[in-house]
This record gives sequence, C-alpha cells and structure tokens, in this order.
Amino acid sequence: MTDAEPRFLPFGDAALLVEYGRRVDRGLSARVLALDAAVQDAAIPGIVETAPSFRSLMVQFDPLQTELGAVVERLRPLAEQAVAERSDRPARIWRIPACYEGDCAPDLDEVAERAGLDRSAVVDLHVGQDHHVYMIGFLTGCPYMGDLPAEIDFPRRKEPRVRVPAGSVAIAIGLTVIYPADSPGGWRLIGRTPAALFDPAAVPPILLEPGDAVRFEPIGARAYERIAVAVAAGDWRPERIDAVELAGAL
Repeated sequence: MTDAEPRFLPFGDAALLVEYGRRVDRGLSARVLALDAAVQDAAIPGIVETAPSFRSLMVQFDPLQTELGAVVERLRPLAEQAVAERSDRPARIWRIPACYEGDCAPDLDEVAERAGLDRSAVVDLHVGQDHHVYMIGFLTGCPYMGDLPAEIDFPRRKEPRVRVPAGSVAIAIGLTVIYPADSPGGWRLIGRTPAALFDPAAVPPILLEPGDAVRFEPIGARAYERIAVAVAAGDWRPERIDAVELAGAL
C-alpha cells in the first residue's frame, strides 16, 4: 500500500474507515483533514458523522438510508482528490497556559535527566513550537498533538499512574496530550494547564478539534491558581490567535 492509495475498510455495520498510510505523519493528517472537509462540503445523503484520526477518517452512515458500497462509491473520488490537494482550511491556533513547576510537573526532572538537559531547556523545547492536533480521543476532548522535538521524544512510563490530574500536559512516543479529566495514564507529566478542554455548558463543549494548533505559554504557580479560579467560575477561556494557513505549516 502507498500513501496515494486510500483503503476503504468496513468498521462495524454502519461505518467505514478511509485509511491513508500506516504512520503518524503530518502529511497523512493533512489528507485526512482534507477528506473530512470534502465530505462535509458534499453533504452526502445517509452520512451521519465523521471522525478524523492520525491516518484515517471514520465515516458513519445510516444503514436505513444507504449502504457500504454506495458510500464507498461516493467517497472514493473525494479520497483520491485529498491525496493531491490536502487541506487548505485555516488552522485555529490556541494559546494554552501551562505551569511547568512543582507538583504540576512530576516527571520533568526525569525527562530532563534522560535528555541531558536542564528543566528550563526541556520547557523551552516544548513551548518553542505550535503543536498540531492530530485527533481527539481516549477521553472526551483529549487532544493528541505532535510532533515533539527529538531531544524529548521518549516512550511511556513503564508503570502507569492510577490517577493523572485533569489538565496534565504529558508527553510520550513523540506526542503531547492534555488530560481533560482525572484519569489513569502512563505518559510523562511535564506540566499542567488550568484550561478546560471539555465543558458541557460551553458551545461547543470540546475546545480543540483536529487540525487546530496549540501554543503553550509557561506560567507560574500563582498564575495557574488565578486562572483555575476564573475557569471554575466560568469567567475564562483560552485565547484563539488569528488563523494561519495549515498548508503553510507542512
């Protein structure tokens, strides 16, 4: 299989996957996002929902309105076109504050030691780029973002934690995630944000979406507490920076 040959795979009795390649890659992500945008624009009868992932797009359909073969027939030209065109939609850039101090960063010293760097150098590497949101998964609103600089690209912890606090900024396998709720987890915790990534009362309830970019901004413990109080009161949300062309970042 080559990247130019999308695969159409049944996914249960009312969905399919359109898969590009077999790796985590910004180019493949761009194709997935381009296909997602094309499907939305086409408004194909019977398609209920789409969900982008690292290298595939899940397309759910209503089996009372259509069937798998008909959906594949409609999607095939869109999928092949996405290989050439990718996505030219604007990327939303979010400025997300993160505290890289004390209890907010329990694994930062270990990461720094493994990298042969000091704490501040690890933080500089992490905040020194915009993190591309590949997909949302695991927990509601949890973004999988890449790509980490090679200097801090390490595997997961050997022993997962039973509880990772909500807002934890964690790294592993070349990626960054933000835990939107308390959860078990095995990624390395290097910071924490007071921002709420999932708020059922907000519109939309999930802050980030695939194709967005996150720009982390380091804050101290006092600023973290101040923002956390404002978030709990419903008086603070992250700032969205002016959009840039996603194609220009690839």
